[in-house]
Amino acid sequence: MHFHRDRGFVHPVPSEITPRAAYEGRRDWLRQVALAAAGTTLGTWAARDAMAKVPPVGSPLPGARSSVAGAVTMEKATSRQDATTYNNFYEFGTDKSDPAERAHTLKVRPWTVAVEGEVKTPRSFDLDALMKLAPMEERIYRLRCVEGWSMVIPWVGWSLSHLIKAVEPTGNARFVQFVTLADRAQMPGLRSSVLEWPYVEALRLDEALHPLSMLVFGMYGEVLPKQNGAPVRLVVPWKYGFKSGKSIVKIRFLAQQPKTSWEEAAASEYGFYSNVNPKVDHPRWSQATERRIGEDGLFAKKRPTLMFNGYESQVGSLYAGMDLKKFF
Repeated sequence: MHFHRDRGFVHPVPSEITPRAAYEGRRDWLRQVALAAAGTTLGTWAARDAMAKVPPVGSPLPGARSSVAGAVTMEKATSRQDATTYNNFYEFGTDKSDPAERAHTLKVRPWTVAVEGEVKTPRSFDLDALMKLAPMEERIYRLRCVEGWSMVIPWVGWSLSHLIKAVEPTGNARFVQFVTLADRAQMPGLRSSVLEWPYVEALRLDEALHPLSMLVFGMYGEVLPKQNGAPVRLVVPWKYGFKSGKSIVKIRFLAQQPKTSWEEAAASEYGFYSNVNPKVDHPRWSQATERRIGEDGLFAKKRPTLMFNGYESQVGSLYAGMDLKKFF
């Protein structure tokens, strides 16, 4: 995959869903067993204690059913198999199967998220503290990829607004930027020049404060798999999927609108807002319909794409009076 200035970004178009890597759960379990048996030094005991606080990947992570308006769609959920083996996480490669096959190299403990910039109380959260910042909720969201496919996924986490209120943005804060881990030793996809690294995304502050915007730690009632953005990711259901940054290590509050990774790569194709909008096509394909993963039979019909991915009644007022073709 390459970026050509005359043709725009060339997306992969895989023909089938690749089975999940069978060794992933076993490898995580073996790591934990090895750590527990490693010895009796204070350092080892401290490591074991840290491991005990944060559930390992694949462990149960229950959440109460959310009462946030629009947080639970009644559509049939995509199978866990499909949702964990067919996704984009370019830090591990550009094929849909690459994240599931390669993300076992990602080390999700210890993990720290630094919050900085235009805030009164900048903080650095370890994963355990971050997970305890608010009660876990389960929300079943539609996910729409800019490439024209979609899923329905039960996420576990809480509204991003809890974190925002904890760090107290200053009066200058207008935007929130999210920075993904960029470690060549763990992420083989970083050897590619497909994007500038680290991957960065951003929201307007009012978008980030909307109760549907989530920090996510799990899916399908379990701790988030590595290939889906472990240990913590963003989910903004009314925007195309690439707006939801994965494996977040830094959150910055800014006065000025920052450039995002996809704007840097192809500004004419990927705008800052990237709201799901069936009336605004990608320059090279229609956004009017979508292919629901799991409904790929020979006679399966594409679904009509909904404005704001079906969340118009909840978020439409955020964009009142805006030209959504200009601010795409």
